[in-house]
Amino acid sequence: MNDSNQVQEHLKQIRLADGAVAAASETAERDEYRLHYHVMPQSGWMNDPNGLVYFKGEYHLFYQHHPYSDKWGPMHWGHAVSKDLVHWRHLPVALAPTEPYELGETGGYGCWSGSAVVHDEELTLFYTGHVDGRQPLEVQCAASSADGVVFRKRSGNPVIPGSPDEGNVGFRDPKVWRHEGTWYMVIGSGQSSRGKALLYQSEDLEKWDYKGIAAESDGTQGDMWECPDLFPLGGKHALILSPMNMEGAKNLYMAGEMDYATGQFKPQVQAMLDHGPDFYAAQTLVDDQGRRILIAWMDRWGSAMAKESRGWYGAMTLPRELLLKPDGTLAQKPVPELEKLREKGESVSGKLLEDGQTASWQAAEGQGFEWLAEFDWCESDAERLEIAFLAAEDRSEETVIVYVPGERKLILDCTRSGRGDVQVSEAILPESGGRNLKLQVFVDRSSVEVFANDGDIVMTSRVYPAALRGGLHLKPEGGAVKLQSLNIWSLTRS
Repeated sequence: MNDSNQVQEHLKQIRLADGAVAAASETAERDEYRLHYHVMPQSGWMNDPNGLVYFKGEYHLFYQHHPYSDKWGPMHWGHAVSKDLVHWRHLPVALAPTEPYELGETGGYGCWSGSAVVHDEELTLFYTGHVDGRQPLEVQCAASSADGVVFRKRSGNPVIPGSPDEGNVGFRDPKVWRHEGTWYMVIGSGQSSRGKALLYQSEDLEKWDYKGIAAESDGTQGDMWECPDLFPLGGKHALILSPMNMEGAKNLYMAGEMDYATGQFKPQVQAMLDHGPDFYAAQTLVDDQGRRILIAWMDRWGSAMAKESRGWYGAMTLPRELLLKPDGTLAQKPVPELEKLREKGESVSGKLLEDGQTASWQAAEGQGFEWLAEFDWCESDAERLEIAFLAAEDRSEETVIVYVPGERKLILDCTRSGRGDVQVSEAILPESGGRNLKLQVFVDRSSVEVFANDGDIVMTSRVYPAALRGGLHLKPEGGAVKLQSLNIWSLTRS
């Protein structure tokens, strides 16, 4: 297919996708579980964030998208942009499967996940062309755009025509970055039940040379690594990934040293990025302020709610700034731009919560709110603190955060959160955070994001409650708790 025909076919696919969006958007818009201030599809299916990049004064978020259905299917790249990481607008589909390396007769084909870079005033997307039943199953491709809206696929695609080793399982999700004038790419793979991040190098974004294995599993970190992202941060490098078939974890980061001469990443610290059930395929970008911003898919494979027909499915997490702490671990903080969403508020300070007594505060009725609480455990002797929200009047339905100070254990209990899967998430707060407890929590109709002690621990979960009450119920047990401060805000739609 020549360039002219390719562009025409691409535009045709965009028009078809836009028509499907228009037809389904009315049904999706009426759905009771739609979010108010998170990025989600206007209609259709959404999963992995792709191509996060800052280009010509705007943040670009691409994503895996099936515009024709609210179920996973042939993958396109949806596209949304924002000037402030808060207010997003959707653009036409950026990539649609039109080429032999992207097309198939079943649903297992399409333009799979990847990344974006800016070079010579153009925005270039790198992605995986995937077709079930074909060899090679997965190849790496590129498409470029001068305006950041209409993309032209490379005539030389695929730029990497297959895996460097026939024994590899998976060869997808290219993440590209530049270091000292040279372009690098990591690709997720696996072999012999060990996940791997394969490293490529290029001088011109056209010809890519395989350099070897940048990092691989020690045997406990999954058998295939999806969506690897390797980047500098605070004088170190970090590798984030989504391991398949790793016991107890669906997301992971490693922080350490990257030796570009040998092409090897040497991890020194490892932990989960998010301890909740609904966080996958995280990707980062660097913006014009030099911040490393992370966004992930706020859902998971196998969710019971994905089986329902609602006209849409999937959403993204709130944007989070990644920071490297002195001990080498990572912290995640909600970007401060989110404060623009704060509307009505209530605050209290210096209140002693008595043992066994429930103290309640009611935010304005609404589907989205944020609360920020700080507890002084130097003046507290409670053995347990329970915080309930999204609670029905009779408390038959509620989402609960529990803190056990003796173990420094934080629990997000979603066993009575409404419809959907029953989930309980636990994590241990680092001692470096001191004895006090700080919780910042965002609730958006069918999602909860918990940031503890300035992002030392983060938990993300989808919940599907019938209750729309925007209040909090705090109850200490085994002693009293000093509530140093509490702020609750209703959040407007983005």
